[in-house]
Amino acid sequence: MPEFLRLARVTAAGLAGRLGFSYDEVEDLRLAIDEMCFGLTGPTGRRGTVELVYTMLGDGLVVEGRGQFVDDITPVGLTDLSRVILGALVDEHDLGPGPPAPHFRLVKHRHASVARTGD
Repeated sequence: MPEFLRLARVTAAGLAGRLGFSYDEVEDLRLAIDEMCFGLTGPTGRRGTVELVYTMLGDGLVVEGRGQFVDDITPVGLTDLSRVILGALVDEHDLGPGPPAPHFRLVKHRHASVARTGD
């Protein structure tokens, strides 16, 4: 359900914050996750599950999603506008039908010069 995408965005924002992303970079990541999840599930959602895996890099974050849907007839895909938006928001992105299941991957690197203190 689209309303649960908030959890995906909050998780990504928290991890990106720990990695020293700027406010604008965090917002870019949140928007990119929306675009990729909508590409995977469609704007009204699909019955089933979406599994997200977040991998923290030294200078960035990888978000991978995979869907397992009851009705697997609807093709996954991005609109031309979504591709343009994602090209401006993240460093890498990919969305595909499978196998073994519909999936996406996006990569966002931290580009801002941020002074960090130890955790």
